[in-house]
Amino acid sequence: MKQVVTFGEIMMRLSPPQNLRLSQAHSLDITYGGGDANVAAALAYLGMPAAHAGCFPDNAVGHAAAQHFQHHGVDMQHCVFQGQRLGLYFLEVGASLRASRIVYDRYDSAFANLQPEWFDWDKILGNAQWLHWTGITPAISATAAQATKEAIAAARRLGLTVSADVNYRRNLWQYGQRAQDVMPELVAGCDMVVCTEGDAEDLFGIKAEAGAENSFVSMSQQLVQRFPQIKQVIATRRNTQSASHERIRGLAYVEGDYYETEDFDINPVVDRIGGGDSFISGFIYGQLTYSTVTEALTFATAASALKHTISGDINLVTAAEVEHIMAGNTTGRLLR
Repeated sequence: MKQVVTFGEIMMRLSPPQNLRLSQAHSLDITYGGGDANVAAALAYLGMPAAHAGCFPDNAVGHAAAQHFQHHGVDMQHCVFQGQRLGLYFLEVGASLRASRIVYDRYDSAFANLQPEWFDWDKILGNAQWLHWTGITPAISATAAQATKEAIAAARRLGLTVSADVNYRRNLWQYGQRAQDVMPELVAGCDMVVCTEGDAEDLFGIKAEAGAENSFVSMSQQLVQRFPQIKQVIATRRNTQSASHERIRGLAYVEGDYYETEDFDINPVVDRIGGGDSFISGFIYGQLTYSTVTEALTFATAASALKHTISGDINLVTAAEVEHIMAGNTTGRLLR
């Protein structure tokens, strides 16, 4: 089976233990994560070959970050080690009424300073069937945006499926180019996108039609009309009860048809970071495994729900565990 390849920045995550606030902490737990790489790692746990391309500092911290994903089954042979700094983010895990909070420290990272010519995309994608990227990657720097553009062009030339989580982060676009000027060209090369109504309006000026019965369908119809290469638009709808209680459902607009799952109720939430990445990896897996969109979407939403019960950025679950939840086994009874 050919690989799914992802491209993007991996950062070190530092969190106070036991729901402490940063002001209370005397130690920090370390793990690593990145939206694109989280998808690759989740796919590896689901049994699909996955590889990640990225750039790390050539020091012990950079190699530890790469080894973390290699340990989780991701092929990291296409990563480059150049530069001095790994991006960081600090996560305060909330509880009940107190929301989780993230503080980023990623300026001037090795990934931000990458050069597009460091990546031979024909070679990297030579054994691939799918390329996935997120809107975070071209937001980091002009060179990262150019590398993303070249990766998409190579994927199209080689006949791969291309997907993106458009994931608009306004505060990341600091290098002099606007997301609204960069993202349309990149999204035009995608077969599948994860996009909410808010992101569609912010990035592409697309608004659900006034009085539309379903705002997601209205947005998706306009998005597909603007970008004809796109065949699938997916998203999750969240009904957040508290920092510790979440309900999610999956939405999909596929070649003119609308699909929606039932709600998955998650209480208590252990860690919501990576929930969206798990949804994407689940949908990719579902598309390559099941015969219907309904099955793929249900698998994706169940995978995302399970991720909320697991600490860290990566969804450490097997396909059998997700299918167990799909079958309605949600009571959490002891498995022997």
